Amino acid sequence: MEERNDKPKLVFEPLDCSKHDRAAFSCGDDRLDAYIKKQAGQDAEKNLCAVFILTPDGKTIAGFYTLSQHSVELDKIPEVIAKKLTKYTDVPATLIGRLARSNAYRGAGVGEELLMDALHRCLVNSRQIASWAVVVDAKDEDSAAFYKKFGFREFPRTPMKLFMPMLEIEKMFA
Repeated sequence: MEERNDKPKLVFEPLDCSKHDRAAFSCGDDRLDAYIKKQAGQDAEKNLCAVFILTPDGKTIAGFYTLSQHSVELDKIPEVIAKKLTKYTDVPATLIGRLARSNAYRGAGVGEELLMDALHRCLVNSRQIASWAVVVDAKDEDSAAFYKKFGFREFPRTPMKLFMPMLEIEKMFA
């Protein structure tokens, strides 16, 4: 007997404001909801960030994340790492600026799927455009706990700002 899987296949795509239903997206955070509905398209158009959405049908947004280039001041990095890294004042990084999952997909592993795609995309891009780490700014303790579960660490003086070195990300996908 053939096994049937009715779970829709989710696909990552760059945001396309003309086809993705941004108005219907709701994750429960007014700032993130407003961002995808009103600002994300403009940011992508101006090359301020790349916006990727996860969709089951090419229209519905199950979740999204943004990526942009970033820089981290060496004195913000834990000293034990910074000493071995470089003498430069800044190191290149990639920022996951926003990451949100629709309430309609709560409990379906979409948050993890979004993060894993973002990290993999960062890793692949780091082979062409150097990036020492991926950085996130957690919006609250729950968000910070989510990222820490995957190995992100706090910057010493800014606990809601987290990072994961690219070498660790590379090991995740080896």
